[in-house]
Amino acid sequence: MKILICLSNVPDTTTKAKFVNDNTAFDTTGVQWIINPWDELALTRAIELKSDAANSIENITVITVGEKDAEPTMRKALAIGADDAVRIDAEPTDAYFVAAQIAEYLKSNPFDLIFNGIESADYNGSAVGGMLAEFLNIPSVSAVSAVNIENGQVKIKRDIDGGTEEVTSELPVVAIAQKGITKEPMIAAMRGIMMARKKPLNVVAPVEVEALTEIVNFELPQPKPPCKMIEPDNVKELVNLLQNEAKVI
Repeated sequence: MKILICLSNVPDTTTKAKFVNDNTAFDTTGVQWIINPWDELALTRAIELKSDAANSIENITVITVGEKDAEPTMRKALAIGADDAVRIDAEPTDAYFVAAQIAEYLKSNPFDLIFNGIESADYNGSAVGGMLAEFLNIPSVSAVSAVNIENGQVKIKRDIDGGTEEVTSELPVVAIAQKGITKEPMIAAMRGIMMARKKPLNVVAPVEVEALTEIVNFELPQPKPPCKMIEPDNVKELVNLLQNEAKVI
């Protein structure tokens, strides 16, 4: 069995967003890039599954659509425990473009279990996993919070309103992972960091795909108004502000 982790290269979640070129492009100056947190959880779960000899998992590959500046993040994934990496050499313009590029690669390089984080920490689109499954004409399961392998089948738990749902799927399948799929992301040990330098990172050319969306400009949210202090016994003023200004009652 072979596992693929679709990996997004995203800014650290503490990054203060700034824009350039008349607010049409994200300012990458000084930005620390990381593995998308949901993809990192999926990678950790894949490594946990591989560590169980009963699962007969041969290989864990990470794949991303990105330019050369994404390679340090991919090396982090290799240091954590992925066996090899694939970078499709293109700027990830939108979810459709990314899903189409990965699907084209998978048509000639099939995998059994494909993990995709439920969303990326930058655009929060939640679209690539479902699109990828449609391109490949294979099943997908969203909101996945647990994955196990039994007798060549994938046992999946997913969150639904009011509880959880258990699903059994034949392979191949796209599992769209969210928090809960594992307890904590795995941290690379020094040995893993040293080994990552020698692990293969293959760069492949993109196919021609027309993105369906374009970014016109970015706009930061309006700053929050200053905090208003109200005397404890002035209930009338509190109700007035909540009703007429905050509009929450």
